[in-house]
Formats: sequence, structure tokens, C-alpha cells
Amino acid sequence: MIGLISGTSMDGIDVAVADLSIHGDVVELVPVQCAEHPFPKDLLEIPRDLAEVCAFDTSLGQAFGEVAAGYLPADLISSLGQTVHHEVQDGDCLGTLQLGQPAWIAERTGVPVIADLRVRDVAAGGQGAPLASTLDALWLAGMAENAIALNIGGIANITVVRPGSRPVAYDTGPGNALMDAVMEVLSHGERRQDTNGEFASRGNVREDVLKKLLADPYYAKPWPKSTGKEHFNAEYLQGFPTVQAEDMLRTLAELTARTIADACRAHDASTVVASGGGMRNPVLVEALTRALDPIPLQISDSLGLPRDGKEAYLAALLGFLTWHGVAGNTPSATGASGPRLLGSITPGAGPLRLPEPVTGPVTKLNVGEPKCVH
Repeated sequence: MIGLISGTSMDGIDVAVADLSIHGDVVELVPVQCAEHPFPKDLLEIPRDLAEVCAFDTSLGQAFGEVAAGYLPADLISSLGQTVHHEVQDGDCLGTLQLGQPAWIAERTGVPVIADLRVRDVAAGGQGAPLASTLDALWLAGMAENAIALNIGGIANITVVRPGSRPVAYDTGPGNALMDAVMEVLSHGERRQDTNGEFASRGNVREDVLKKLLADPYYAKPWPKSTGKEHFNAEYLQGFPTVQAEDMLRTLAELTARTIADACRAHDASTVVASGGGMRNPVLVEALTRALDPIPLQISDSLGLPRDGKEAYLAALLGFLTWHGVAGNTPSATGASGPRLLGSITPGAGPLRLPEPVTGPVTKLNVGEPKCVH
């Protein structure tokens, strides 16, 4: 299996290669390789009209196809694509759009492609996110009481896994999105992130600005809920006091840390297992560690899934489940009316031959010894 995704930060195309198999109610995932490839520079702007949407969908599909071609042979490719819009009004997700046309991936590789994985959950009344809840609930099954999986991308999300209870998952708010927006303005488009927290490390938390940021009604909304850069973007910050860039970046890191920690405490977390690009920012990690204390913060690598590759492995898992006729959403997490097979299948070069569907439930994910190459 090859898994592909470009996250809301649009800072790269993530790819993961995994050997996947299913034995009874257990999925076995052996990480083989994962990497990040540069996001095409001419696609860094979200398309605004139909001509741009068409060009973006085509060009990103071609870029995904080139990346996947470098990891052949494979039996199946699964792509979460690039989310360019996620429409939420009054707590309901009205639609979601992921681009990166899978036909180009299939044409370049000759391999069947499963894509467009979110929209079926939305059609069933769900948020279409966070789909990471599917991997997290299977992966953390049997762990300590109230284990929480955390992913910090452009948006931060958590999955709460409690013995004897259905998983809960939702977007807690901004991860890197607001910090990335400040860096892009500060550098006149030359830098899209505060690499290693370079600027934030020189700043101080502005409590007055932080207080206003924390007053956003999103944080008090009940779950399931999801958000995106439609809400947390550069324009969002225009109504806040003008402060030095270093102070704003440090304050936004604190915002991400506190909103994540508040959500984890609301579920009486016993441990937090973190992944995603935000875990590369030492200022954010330090702030999060302090905000969570005494709840321990683990990195997903310690449980076999590399922090930088976890979402690409998620893409591989979701495609694998669909291929075998297993629902890929977690209704208690997304709010969907029931379990659903996710995505659509684009055939490869040969006839499309699906395996016999798995008829029983899948309850656990075992991760084998990782062999990840960055």
C-alpha cells in the first residue's frame, strides 16, 4: 500500500509505504518507508475560480502520481488529497472538497487508487473529519484509560480512546495554521512556517491578545466539530492588536498548546500520544508539555508510527479498509449516522479485481516494527 496526503499547511506531499494484512478482527500494519516531498510551488495558492480549481486538481494529481511512481511496485494507492474547502455552518458540515485528481495517479502508476475519502461521511451527516479517529481508535485499543491521540497539522485534532466507550474525536482548533499565516506575511511569502520555532523563541506571550484569541466561540462548541483555514487564516488575525511578530508567534504557539490541553483535560486524559508537523516546533512542544502537566506527552514514534508519517499511514489504512469492504469512519467521532465505506476507486492499468469482503468487525490495529526512511 502507498498512502498519500498533503495537509492543511500545504508544506509537502507526505507518502508512506506499508504492508497491510487482516487476520480475524485485527489489521496488521508494518511501516516500510515514509517521506515528505516538496509541495509544488505553483500550487501554494488555494484556487479561487473554476479554471483555477480545474488546473489545481489536474496539477496536484499529476504531482501525487509522480511521487507515488517513485515507490512502486505496489498493489494499491490511497490518497487523502489536499483539502481546499471544508464548509461548516452552525455545527453542520455541508460539504468538503479534496483535490488531486486520482485518475492522474492511476494513469502514471498503473495501480488502482482510492480517493475522495471524506465526502461519504459528510453525506451521512458527519463532519468528514477527523478521519484519524479510525486509525487512533484501533491503534490505541487496550491502552491505558482515556488515552488521547493528538495530531498537530494546520489544524489540531484529538481522538479520545476509553475502554468500554465509543471513541470521541474532533478538531480542537488551530495547530500551525495561524503561525504559518503570520510567517507568510512577515516574510512576504518567502517562508511558510516558523522553522524550529526560530521567531517564536525570541518572543513573549501577550496575555491580552491570548485572552481575546481564547474567546473564539469555536472552543466552547460541543463535539463532534471540525474547522479549517476557512476560519483560522491571516484575515482572522486582522482584528487583533498589532504586536511584534515574535510576540504574536509565541502567543499563537501558546494558543495552540492551551486549547489542546483544555480539550485533553476535559476528557480526563491519562496520556497524550502526539504526531504531526507541529511536533517539530520546540517552542510549541515546550508550551504543550507545560500546559498538559502532569499529563504525560508521548511522541507517536514510541508506539511505532513516525510523527511525520502518521497521516500518510492513515491514508494507506483507510484505502485498505475500503478495498476489503470495511467501513472506514468512526460515527461517534465524526457524527455520521452510521458506519460507511469511504471513497471511490479508480482502476489501474488492468481489470479491477476486489478481494472477498471482510464480513466481521475490525477492532484492533497492530503496528509492526517500523522501518521508516526519511
